[in-house]
Amino acid sequence: MPNQTGLTRIGVFYDGNYFLHVSNYYNYSHERRSRISISGLHEFIRQQVAAEENTDVRLCQIVDAHYFRGRLSAHEANQRGNQLFYDRLFDDILMSEGVVTHYLPVKTYQGYRQEKGIDVWMALEAYELALYKKFSVLVLITSDGDYVPLVRKLNTLGTRVMVLSWDFEYYNDEGEKVVTRTSQDLIGEVSYPVPMHDVIENRLRKNDALIQNLFVKQQTRVLVPTPVNGNGYDYEPGNSLGNGLTYDSDIVYDPNERKISTIRSLKTGYGFINFPPNNLFFHHTSLLDVDFNELQIDDQVEFRIDKNAEGKDIAIDVRLIEE
Repeated sequence: MPNQTGLTRIGVFYDGNYFLHVSNYYNYSHERRSRISISGLHEFIRQQVAAEENTDVRLCQIVDAHYFRGRLSAHEANQRGNQLFYDRLFDDILMSEGVVTHYLPVKTYQGYRQEKGIDVWMALEAYELALYKKFSVLVLITSDGDYVPLVRKLNTLGTRVMVLSWDFEYYNDEGEKVVTRTSQDLIGEVSYPVPMHDVIENRLRKNDALIQNLFVKQQTRVLVPTPVNGNGYDYEPGNSLGNGLTYDSDIVYDPNERKISTIRSLKTGYGFINFPPNNLFFHHTSLLDVDFNELQIDDQVEFRIDKNAEGKDIAIDVRLIEE
């Protein structure tokens, strides 16, 4: 039965690991070089629901939003550079958009860290909240066919289900194809499947403000010289010189020569290697014979130096040197 108030009530549920994977793709592998904006995504959802439900967007409101993901313990995160800071920063972003966070500890299984139980928890919460809060439309941000039973249950409640999903592929630094595809079983069950890759790549909507706002606005990235142990200078990305200038190294490196240094910091899926005059960025797809989660600050690594799409020096073919 339609809501008597005329309000279209929207609940949004994020598969956090999947969302991070998609955001990393656009930030590191896509020409946009920018992460997905939570606020921009929510506005897109309201507009998309209004179009599908044939109603005024002002009557389409996100009344509940939830984000589910596994998370390192505080002790482990503290061992990984600024991980705690970036975890808190993203929490602040979610909180500012009214998104409730749900975290389970990441478990170690056969030497690898894995998420356990997140999908079950998300499905149970989504169904329970749909039952009690009577969402008109429940939006899933996932590509996983494991959510098919949830969608079928939601259909019995009369709750329409929208799925935002991305299909894409790219080659990592080792030349291996990385493919992300949405379960066709999931697509077949939902009321409103939205292939976000098609929406974003649609040339007719290239300059559409709604599409542009799906991505975090890029600020000028500049490098600031800061004292290191009172002797010489180091450079950290993302700070402002106050005069609009950027630091670019004029040094030309042999792309085939392998260098050796140590890891300076580790973030979520990327890090920096100590290499004067500028710390070298590396991405988890550039690692050889080692999982990103196995790395620690001060680990000694061997690598080659190459240029990214912006002409900046980066480390590739990064290999851990066992002591």
